[in-house]
Amino acid sequence: PGLAFFYGGMVHKKSMISTMLQSFVALGVVSIVWVLVGFSLAFGESWHGIIGNPMTFFNFRNVGLAPNPDFAGTVPFLVFALFQLKFAIITPALITGSFAERVRFRSYILFMVLFTLFIYTPLAHMTWHPDGLLRNLGVLDFAGGTVVHMSAGFAALAGAVFLGKRKKITHDPANVPYIILGTGLLWFGWFGFNAGSALGANGDAVIAFANTNIASATAMITWIFYERMLGRKMSAIGACIGAVVGLVAITPAAGFVNIGQSVLIGFVASIVSNWMIHLKNKSGIDDTLDVFPSHGIGGIVGMVLTGILANNVGLIYGETSTFFYHLIALAITSVFTFGGSLLLFKIVDVLLKMRVREDQEERGLDL
Repeated sequence: PGLAFFYGGMVHKKSMISTMLQSFVALGVVSIVWVLVGFSLAFGESWHGIIGNPMTFFNFRNVGLAPNPDFAGTVPFLVFALFQLKFAIITPALITGSFAERVRFRSYILFMVLFTLFIYTPLAHMTWHPDGLLRNLGVLDFAGGTVVHMSAGFAALAGAVFLGKRKKITHDPANVPYIILGTGLLWFGWFGFNAGSALGANGDAVIAFANTNIASATAMITWIFYERMLGRKMSAIGACIGAVVGLVAITPAAGFVNIGQSVLIGFVASIVSNWMIHLKNKSGIDDTLDVFPSHGIGGIVGMVLTGILANNVGLIYGETSTFFYHLIALAITSVFTFGGSLLLFKIVDVLLKMRVREDQEERGLDL
């Protein structure tokens, strides 16, 4: 719902409900997919560190109240499974901002199912499963920089490229108070994602909580003053985008850095994402709500800086392997999610045409 308000407030008023529902409906669709087979693909018995056995936890079999020491010895296994579901829900919802105002609803639902099964679950398995390929290389992703934000960002870029430009691009947001409300809900919810990834009320959770807040605060203030320095107006939308970029960038590092380093992460991510939005606007790619510059680039900045700053294993501590493997993870994730998502868009388009008719786009998707 936080993302729904954030995105819904940014689009034209004729497509606001449609855009909000694209985020909201993910709660329903992904929940069902996750219970049936998604959780098992992400956390089931590992196949070469790439994907889980779909039968291990099929239909939440053996997902009960007893803690599972392989994943979370501190909480009931069912809590862990449902907590992981929330990451799976938000990822395809994030993608929708790139093709807002021109995608058919049922085609998006089919894409969401396929993306969850074939893109999200392998990434989650490789990054977070104890036998996962990237995890065993030493890749650190505390709460989803690679799994959630980079994957959504590159899938969003693929969607913007595949669907092409809107016929009439408007920059008049439907409801700025909705954007502010959505940002507040996201900021609050991010405490759950990042601090919750410590899987307990402990020191790691407190550090992640504090880092999440200060990185977002830094990015928000950096964004509005950087815009002013460039001669542009300080704006409510700019403040909100900056805050979200900070949240994205601190996600992979939240439990691995100190508060001073989280300030740096928020600052750098805000500047880089701001640059990328203006480069994207010049490129002609119609990523409606700047998903790739915000989430894709924010995730990349966060992952790179995690490799540099992470406690004891980062580049600043004289260790090179973590940083090196983070670069490899960035390359794998970028190619896999962009190429895989582009293929899924083409498959869905053959089965159910993805783009609305020109007259429907003109009338707005809410009708």
